[in-house]
Amino acid sequence: MTANLNITAISFDVDQTLIDTDQVIMRSMESVRDELIRRVPGERTRYLTVEQMWSIRDREEKDFVGNVRDFDEIRRRSFFRILDHVGYTGPDLSSRLNEVYLEHRYNDIVPYEDVMPMLDALEPRFKLGLLSNGNNYPEYFGLDGRFEFAVYAQDIGIEKPDPRTFQIAAERAGCSLGQLLHVGDSLESDVEGAQEVGVCAVWLNRDEESNETGIQPDHEIKSLTELTAVLGTG
Repeated sequence: MTANLNITAISFDVDQTLIDTDQVIMRSMESVRDELIRRVPGERTRYLTVEQMWSIRDREEKDFVGNVRDFDEIRRRSFFRILDHVGYTGPDLSSRLNEVYLEHRYNDIVPYEDVMPMLDALEPRFKLGLLSNGNNYPEYFGLDGRFEFAVYAQDIGIEKPDPRTFQIAAERAGCSLGQLLHVGDSLESDVEGAQEVGVCAVWLNRDEESNETGIQPDHEIKSLTELTAVLGTG
């Protein structure tokens, strides 16, 4: 059992682990598309799909390969490219599109249903924290004050699976790497990165996807409520 490893702290990935970021982003992009159709009427905007918009965003993100991603800059560039894609040449609308996006991006985001019960169960026994490559801070999704430490890639200049991210997490948790357990949805970023420095890794596989990577997590769970059993506290 993991309990035998003397785990004292747990770090959590954020996106697709604590919150369904993908769904919120897609809804936000739909709102941007609606705003674009309203302000720039015509066939090119009417037939613009969220998938096309997302593809444009992905191309912008590739410019950051090998570097820590600046999501605000990626988003700004994406809106410029989307406006160009629909042939818009009028006064700048990218700022307005960004406003619409952010209105939904941070107002609509909530934790998965299994998050609060898990935090309530583990908080008395473990030091809980965040280790994320994203830009969703706990105050954005109603969990401000629930974590004792946090490590965000954009704040430290390195991303998971870089081993240093887990080392920093352990330092901020006040524990050794062997006393830290990390939970996340990515086999590459969360599991492989953690295991490289001796951190026990739990793969959160909400969609029960097959693992064809060759990366073997220490534990696999479908819901965060299963963590109590993994830790021997259930």
